Amino acid sequence: MGGRLQQHIGRRDEPRAICLIALLLQPKENLPYLIVVDEPELGLHPYALDVIASLFQAASNQTQVLVSTQSSAFLNAFEPEDIVVVERNDEATEFIRPDAKKLDAWLEDYSLGEI
Repeated sequence: MGGRLQQHIGRRDEPRAICLIALLLQPKENLPYLIVVDEPELGLHPYALDVIASLFQAASNQTQVLVSTQSSAFLNAFEPEDIVVVERNDEATEFIRPDAKKLDAWLEDYSLGEI
């Protein structure tokens, strides 16, 4: 790896970052039908998070992508329409897509990850 990304990936983080990059930069014909990644942000520098998030966005134009995260910094790289919030209520799980228009006023003062 070279350039600015390498400056923000430590030795410990390199294997994880390389695996994510290799997965997300495959040619379209080699991509799986579904990519599922749990907490891709773990151990990565905030700059690397932005790069990885942009790779997830690009891959999502070619295949279905499902990512779970608890990182507000990672979430900030996306738009409200990219997100589905999963909540457990009583004995049911709810999948809620935030209404971007309702969030507009909030997004003037807060980042998506803070909301």
